[in-house]
Amino acid sequence: MKYIDEYRDGGLARSIAATIAREAVSGRHYKFMEFCGGHTHAISRYGIEDLLPSNVEMVHGPGCPVCVLPVGRIDDAIRLAMRPEVTLCTYADLMRVPASSGASLLKAKAAGADIRMMDAVLIAEAEPARQVVFFAIGFETTTPSTALSIGLARRKQLTNFSVFCNHVLTPPAIRAILDTANLPEVERVLVDGFVGPAHVSTVIGTSPYVGLAAEFEKPVVVAGFEPLDVVQAILMLVRQVNEGRSDVENQYIRAVTAEGNLIAQREIAEIFELRETFEWRGLGELPASALRLRETYAQFDAEQRFDVVPVPAADNPACECGDVLRGLKKPADCKLFGTVCSPETPMGSCMVSPEGACAAHWTYGRFRDRAKASAVRAMA
Repeated sequence: MKYIDEYRDGGLARSIAATIAREAVSGRHYKFMEFCGGHTHAISRYGIEDLLPSNVEMVHGPGCPVCVLPVGRIDDAIRLAMRPEVTLCTYADLMRVPASSGASLLKAKAAGADIRMMDAVLIAEAEPARQVVFFAIGFETTTPSTALSIGLARRKQLTNFSVFCNHVLTPPAIRAILDTANLPEVERVLVDGFVGPAHVSTVIGTSPYVGLAAEFEKPVVVAGFEPLDVVQAILMLVRQVNEGRSDVENQYIRAVTAEGNLIAQREIAEIFELRETFEWRGLGELPASALRLRETYAQFDAEQRFDVVPVPAADNPACECGDVLRGLKKPADCKLFGTVCSPETPMGSCMVSPEGACAAHWTYGRFRDRAKASAVRAMA
C-alpha cells in the first residue's frame, strides 16, 4: 500500500536511528519538541523513543486543539447547549472533556441538552425551529471546513445556524513556547528544535515558521505522521543542530509545500479575522492566536447571537495537563496519571483527546515505564 507500508519499515527505522546515534555528539543533550499530538502518538505507538540514543530527548508539546481549549470555553458551550431552543453540534472527543465543577458536555446531554455529533448545516436545514450551534474547534487544519460550512449556510439563507468559534493558530503557540525571556527559570522549556505539525502545514505551508526559526535560532522540520517520517525528521534536526543551522526543512514533501493550500487560505481569510487575544490551556492569554468571524458574517456568530459572556474558570488544581502541554512535565509526572485519571475517568483534556499526550502515554507508554521500574528494582 503506497505511503503506508513503506513508512513503517522497522529495519529502515532502526537504520536511521543508528545514524542518529552515530551523529548525535557525545556529551551533548538534544531536546526536540513535537508540536502535534499525532506525532506524540506515533512516537509512543511505534516505540520511537526506545530507538533513540539517551542524549536525544523528545518533549511533548501542545498536542491538539481539544487539549489547549480552556475550561471556560467548555463551560460556555455547556451553557449554550442547555438553552431550550439550541441544538449544539460538536466533535466526539469534546463530549468528555472536563469543565468546571465536574461538568461536561456528556453530562449536559444526559441532563437533557440537545447535543449531537452530526452535520450542523444539514440539521439546521432540516429543523428550522431549532437554533443549531456548531461548536467549532481546531488548528488551521479544520478551519477551512468551518469556513465552508458558514459559506454554505449563507448560500442556503439559513437563519438558525451559527458557529461558536474556537479555532486557534499554530505559530503563535510556538512563539509562546520559545519566548521564555520573561518567565521564571523553573517555567522555561528549553528545546533545541521542533518537529513541525503535518496537517496544519498542508494548509499554511512551511513559510510561517521561517521567521520563528530565525528569531529564536531553533530549527523546524515539518514531518509526516508515520514512524519513518518522525525518525527522519529527528535526524534532520540533529544535523541542523550539529551544523549550527536554524532552518525550516520539509520532510513531508509528499503533502506539504512552502506556500500551503492557497484556496483554503483564501476561504479562511474571507470569513475569519484575528482575535486580539485568546486563552490557551497551559499557555495563558496569547495575542493574535485565534480567529473569530468577520463582521460581515456576524449573523453566524453564536457569541453575538446569544450574547455569550465568558466567565473565568480554573482548571482542576490537581491536574497538571497545562504543564504537560507546555513540555514542562511528562504525563507520568502528574500525580493523578494512572490513579484517579484514566481514559474512563479523565481529569483533564490530555487524557480525553485521542491526540492528547496523556492518552498516548496511557495507551502505549505506561507499560514501558513499569518495565523500567521493575528493572531498577531488580538491580537494587
